[in-house]
Amino acid sequence: MEPLVAIVILNWNGKHYLEQFLPSVVASTYSNIKIIIADNASTDDSISFLRSSYPQIEIIKNDQNYGFAKGYNVALKNVVADYFILLNSDVEVTPGWIEPIITLMALDKKIAACQPKMISYNDRNSFEYAGACGGWLDGYGYPFCRGRIFEVVEKDVGQYDDVQQVFWATGAALCVRASAFNEARGFDDSFFAHQEEIDLCWRLQLLGYSIFVQPTSVVYHVGGGTLPMGNRRKVYLNFRNNLMMMAKNLPRSESYWKIPFRMGLDVIAAYKNLFAGEVAAFSAIARAHLSFYKWLFSGKRIRNEHASNKVNLPGRWGGLIIWSYYIEKKKTFSTILGNKK
Repeated sequence: MEPLVAIVILNWNGKHYLEQFLPSVVASTYSNIKIIIADNASTDDSISFLRSSYPQIEIIKNDQNYGFAKGYNVALKNVVADYFILLNSDVEVTPGWIEPIITLMALDKKIAACQPKMISYNDRNSFEYAGACGGWLDGYGYPFCRGRIFEVVEKDVGQYDDVQQVFWATGAALCVRASAFNEARGFDDSFFAHQEEIDLCWRLQLLGYSIFVQPTSVVYHVGGGTLPMGNRRKVYLNFRNNLMMMAKNLPRSESYWKIPFRMGLDVIAAYKNLFAGEVAAFSAIARAHLSFYKWLFSGKRIRNEHASNKVNLPGRWGGLIIWSYYIEKKKTFSTILGNKK
């Protein structure tokens, strides 16, 4: 029998997305799946819709909105499967999207997580911002993707269609080996949302696992596009969580100078926004730094016990992506990394 795959969709007031995209998920051709909606205490009629339209779908009701990280952690404690596929509610899948990923992961037990190729739902010739064709990380904690550097999203012309080991896989359509997820103790609850999947993938690699992208599997993601700088909450979480992730996972010898350097770059970004009239973004970055300091010295910080492992992790580039992008004017993954697809 094929391994049991649990597709778990975290929902919060997303009835409109469930109506639109659940039919494609239900039509998945993989033979041994169960579909679960993990509801983060929605106040719309998502639950009543599911019970009337999809009585076969299991519902896990969280008692409050825990965000992405803790929301999944709480729900997955009640799920038994060989693999979890954590799927955003705004993703349209294709019928055979699961099979290539499970085949790849079954062949190598050290593959802990894998993502499909993420294509924009609204422009099906382009990659989608959140994950594109596999995530990388630069030497100073900035994430980027095969097919997306900051706000520049490439057209998909097959340039990244090879199976590749990457640094992180998108949380919008993340297939993770259940045993590895549990070994890593899941997501970090304190992240709430944003970059928790990068932190998880980093920790999984430090445990000896690998992360892959399988472009034969294709899904279409609505997503939010580039981060709206006016959304203070998103800006705050991204800047705060990125610093927390670095503090947890970098070797001490690197963290002592890279984190202050990175914070200096954050200050430059904050003032750039302020001078552009984006006062909300300036304020959000300042609050993110204050919150990071509070977390760092509060005793809540849990340093990764494996962070001292100085290994050259695949998908981690030692350069500074903002230098390549803004100074050297290199706007695509291939122009920055050359033949490293």
